[in-house]
Amino acid sequence: METTIELIHEQARQIIALLGLHASPVGVCLVTEPEPHDNRGMRLQQHRYCQALMKARHGETVSLDASGIACPAAAAAFGFRPLPEGLKSGQGLVGFGIVSDPDVGRKMFENMPGLPQGKITRLELFPLEKAARIPDIIVIEDEVEKLMWLNLAYLNVTCGERLTGSTAILQATCVDSTIIPYQENRLNFGFGCYGCREATDLAPNETVIGFPVLYLSDMVKALENLSQKAIPNSRAKKVYAKIAT
Repeated sequence: METTIELIHEQARQIIALLGLHASPVGVCLVTEPEPHDNRGMRLQQHRYCQALMKARHGETVSLDASGIACPAAAAAFGFRPLPEGLKSGQGLVGFGIVSDPDVGRKMFENMPGLPQGKITRLELFPLEKAARIPDIIVIEDEVEKLMWLNLAYLNVTCGERLTGSTAILQATCVDSTIIPYQENRLNFGFGCYGCREATDLAPNETVIGFPVLYLSDMVKALENLSQKAIPNSRAKKVYAKIAT
């Protein structure tokens, strides 16, 4: 089935309704061409990528480029500018209290996936049900149980192949949920990170996943099937109720 903007709008609304999401799935475009004069949405300044996602999940259409992105780790991951030496050495993570050994922090950044310098010119983010263009990646932040069903929908689409989540509990939105799905053409999941939990409204019981848009149609079909029996039965907790007396 050919993906169209209208179909994406419909499928976004279906995901929200089927799972009871608290906010919008976010479409992310990793743009390689120069910025047009009629660029849609607010061009953010001094915002982290996770904060741009937060704005988009709550209804705003925004863009973020090398001059506007505030997080140096995300800026490096997206190829906007090199990683600062303080982070590259691992000392920065010691300062944040994330690790106690700088060698651990250094290795975390050495192994961090990222885009080549200059590959993209900007990021465009928008509520999926209001998309004006077809995104590369879809990022969803919500309660763990709701994202579990999305993972199961993806597993149905990929013929039962076990899922692998890749994370360093660092750069959960930029790397784990956007760059890995973009580079490896697959869904990725994690548990959030220090940065996105400090800088956004992500709740303690929420986390984030990302997947390429090419899986969207089949995942929605799988969710529709899950919503017929598996989701309502699980949420009803009838088996638990038999012993909770």
